[in-house]
Amino acid sequence: QVHLVESGGGLVQPGGSLRLSCVASGGTFSRYTMAWFRQAPGKEREFVAAIRWSDTNTFSADSVKGRFTISRDSAKNTVYLQMNSLKPDDTAVYYCAATRGIGTMNIRTYTYWGQGTQVTVSS
Repeated sequence: QVHLVESGGGLVQPGGSLRLSCVASGGTFSRYTMAWFRQAPGKEREFVAAIRWSDTNTFSADSVKGRFTISRDSAKNTVYLQMNSLKPDDTAVYYCAATRGIGTMNIRTYTYWGQGTQVTVSS
């Protein structure tokens, strides 16, 4: 059974940075797409960024392009989300997700989910 554990959330001022981590276990992740989604209070969960483990091809939402970077460390079975130039609108619970094969921006593509980590951007 695939298990995902996020960490790295917290309170940061506007313009600041955070790096989220997602440690994956229980699968052969070379064949997976890993992604980050987020959910703000009262809003639907939305796609942030994704990476295909095999070729490190990445794609991200327009709202975070140029500010957020997704990457992975195969030796540690860990996916990262580096978040720079954070804005109050980035405040949300951030979730790590995984699926076998080619994932997309569609939330229904993903089979496995972590419990989430809170990111709050406020002065």
